[in-house]
Amino acid sequence: MNTLIETAQSEKPTQLVRKIAKQEKISINSLLELVAQGKIVIPKNCKHKLVSPCGIGKQLSVKVNANIGTSTDSSDVKKELEKLKIAIEFGADTVMDLSVGKDLQKTQKLILEHTTVPIGTVPIYQAAIKAKQKHGSFFKMSKDDLLDVLWEQAENGVDFFTVHCGVTKKTIECLKKSPRKLGIVSRGGAITAAWIKTNNQENPLFEYFDDVIKIAKKYDITLSLGDGLRPGSIFDATDNAQVSELKLLGKLAEKARSDGVQVMIEGPGHIPINQIRKNIELEKKYCNEAPFYVLGPLVTDIAVGYDHISAAIGSGLAAAYGADFICFVTPAEHLKLPDLEDIKLGVIASKIAAHSGDLSRGSARAWDKDKAMTVARRQRNWAEQIKMSIDPEKARKARKMSEPKHQDVCTMCGDFCSIKMMEKCFYTQ
Repeated sequence: MNTLIETAQSEKPTQLVRKIAKQEKISINSLLELVAQGKIVIPKNCKHKLVSPCGIGKQLSVKVNANIGTSTDSSDVKKELEKLKIAIEFGADTVMDLSVGKDLQKTQKLILEHTTVPIGTVPIYQAAIKAKQKHGSFFKMSKDDLLDVLWEQAENGVDFFTVHCGVTKKTIECLKKSPRKLGIVSRGGAITAAWIKTNNQENPLFEYFDDVIKIAKKYDITLSLGDGLRPGSIFDATDNAQVSELKLLGKLAEKARSDGVQVMIEGPGHIPINQIRKNIELEKKYCNEAPFYVLGPLVTDIAVGYDHISAAIGSGLAAAYGADFICFVTPAEHLKLPDLEDIKLGVIASKIAAHSGDLSRGSARAWDKDKAMTVARRQRNWAEQIKMSIDPEKARKARKMSEPKHQDVCTMCGDFCSIKMMEKCFYTQ
């Protein structure tokens, strides 16, 4: 069976390609060309029947990912399924299962069974947990333990893997030479780095990258090359360790694409506003315009409890400069496992950022939405404004709670409605 890249290279549009082209209002030929070049990915395991697949990359709308998953302190699968439902309801294009709690197989299968959007995972989480159960310590994890988990999750139907192939002996040495304020904050990156140091061996995901490609190719899984050395503080942004990892990921991406496997690149992290553009440009340069998947970025370290706002500022700018895929950040970031409201607020903040990025990039679909809202506001058509808003329920409640005397104004301006005055003075004469 040919992978999507191989099919695109032969210029044969599949039903999936036709669906994405129609959804994105892009020509089939343009989509095929960009997929063949590795500048667009469509995450979909060949074993996973998806209701709502999506394309990620150049010339497409900016997509949003939401994270769910159990923790060692909370393993209620029903709650995670509720989070999955909320994330999709408010517009998440993909969802990642980051579970590290009990019964990971059952959790993953249930999430895959209930989702309508692509599902991603970080296989080293499950591999580390299984190694601890099997050997007494995740430091005793073998390369076969790790690869077995990739095979298992691929067979379950996972659509994309985050694999931290760029955390190697060499990149860790680079980190040691330029000490950070906050070291390694990626959980997968930290697990990998600790394993490398303890065993004095190379990262199996890097050393046996050909095996990772083999698994991904068989199931047409998209590899998301993880930023294990992403900065967790704005003081560590764009340092030598981060950039050295990015350069390595670019080389690995090229290898995967040449073998017919789709690849995207993960990026920071905590980045001050004035460095966001540079980070996007570096990724596009070193990774040959592979789709860029950014966590935020968070533009300040002090927004605890409001990190979804910090991230929305960063991701809006990142999207405008060329980031293709935004991983949401919730108000619970750095504090706790997110609840349903956190998931909702995180998705909404990221959807606003993604839409803002689309406007900046000249998306006709994005501009049409804002145009329709502008017309509804001018007409004081509250029903239409509520319908088109990103959270209609919230808008409806706010309007109902403060019902004005006259239906064609709001209680903020009342008789002094600027739109109404201008209409009377300039448009009715």
